[in-house]
Amino acid sequence: MADKSFATSLSCMDGRVQIPMNDWIKAKYAVDFVDTITAPGIDKVMFDGNVESLKKSVMISVTNHKSNHIVVSGHFGCAGNPVSDEEHFIHIKKSVEIISSWNLDADVVGVWIDENFVPHLVE
Repeated sequence: MADKSFATSLSCMDGRVQIPMNDWIKAKYAVDFVDTITAPGIDKVMFDGNVESLKKSVMISVTNHKSNHIVVSGHFGCAGNPVSDEEHFIHIKKSVEIISSWNLDADVVGVWIDENFVPHLVE
C-alpha cells in the first residue's frame, strides 16, 4: 500500500456529508484514499478544545498513511452543532488553527458543506 496516497478528513458523523466530502478531497488532492475521522459537530468539538482523541487519530493518519492533506469541515443543518453558518465558519477556522499548531507536515484547510451538500473552502 506504500504507493497509495492518503488525505485526512475530520467531519461530522452525519452520513450525508461523507460521500461529498470524500469525493471533494479525492478530486482536489488527487489521493487514492481518505482517512475519515468523525464526531457529531466535529467543528464545535475542535473549537471547544476536546482534541486529544482526534489528535491521536490524525497522528495515525499522518504517520502511518503519510497523509499530507487534512480537511476539517462543518455543514448546514448539523444536529451536533446547531448554530448559524457564520458561527460554523468561526469554529472551522479555529479548528484549522488548532490542527495547524500541531506542526504536522501537512496542508490543513477548512471546508463548509452547504445545504445542497456541496463542499466549499473556508478562507
